[in-house]
Amino acid sequence: MIDAHIHIERGPYTLEWINEFVKTAINKDIDEIWLLEHCYRFSEFVPMYDSACAYSDYIDKWFHRKAGVLRLSNYLQLIDKVRNQNYPIKIRFGIEVCYFKEYENLVCDLTRNKGLNFLVGSVHFIGNFAFDHKTEFWEGEDVDKCYLQYFETAVDLVKSGIFNGIAHPDCIKLFGHKPSFSLLPYYEELAKVLSENHMYAEQSSGIHRRTDAEIGMNSDMISAMKLHNVQIITVSDAHCPEDVGLYLKEAEELLR
Repeated sequence: MIDAHIHIERGPYTLEWINEFVKTAINKDIDEIWLLEHCYRFSEFVPMYDSACAYSDYIDKWFHRKAGVLRLSNYLQLIDKVRNQNYPIKIRFGIEVCYFKEYENLVCDLTRNKGLNFLVGSVHFIGNFAFDHKTEFWEGEDVDKCYLQYFETAVDLVKSGIFNGIAHPDCIKLFGHKPSFSLLPYYEELAKVLSENHMYAEQSSGIHRRTDAEIGMNSDMISAMKLHNVQIITVSDAHCPEDVGLYLKEAEELLR
C-alpha cells in the first residue's frame, strides 16, 4: 500500500523525525511513503501569496505565522541525508505547490533539476479566496461562481505541465457547499486533461479527517478518472506521524 502525501512540517529536519513516519507506515503495512512540504514553508515561494495576504487579514496573519521559515536548500539537504540511509520501505520526496497561474515560471525556476521525486499541485485559493480555512468565510460568496473558478483553476494547473499530480481534486466540497448545477462535465474535463498530461489524481482521506466530508473523491469523479485511465493514488494528507495511513484502506476500497 502507498501513502503518497505526508507532510513533515511539525518536526525538525532530522533522521529521527523521518523515522517516526517510517515506523507508523510499517505498522500499517504501508510499503511506500511520499514525504513533502507545503511550498509556502520556503522563503523562495513567499511572494506567490502577496495578493492573498492583502485580500484577507486572517490569511495574512496565518501565513506570516507559518510561512518562509526555511530555505529550500534546507529541505534538499535533508533529502540527501535520508537517501544515504537504508529503510525497509520506499521513500520519495516532493513539494505540494499552491497553484497560481501568474507564478508558473517562478515554480519552474525554483524546482527544476533539484532532485525532487515529485511535485503535486493544489488549489487552495479561488482567486484570493482561501476557501478551505473556515466555513464562515463562505458567507456572502457565490457558490456557483466559486465552483466554476475552482475547476477552471484546476484545469489550468494540469495544463501548466509543471506537476506530476493534482492534490485532493475535489477539496472544494470540504464544508459541504454544493453548486446548483451538475459537476459531471467538470469532472470529465479535469479527468481528460489529467490523462493527456500523464498526471495522477489523489484519492485523499485528508478532508474527512477535518470534517464529515466523504472520504476521497465521490463516485462520479472516480468514474470520470477511470474512464480516462487516470492513475489514482491513495493519500492520507497526514501532517503528523500518527495520521500516516489514516482511512487509507477505506479510501482504497472506494476505488473498487
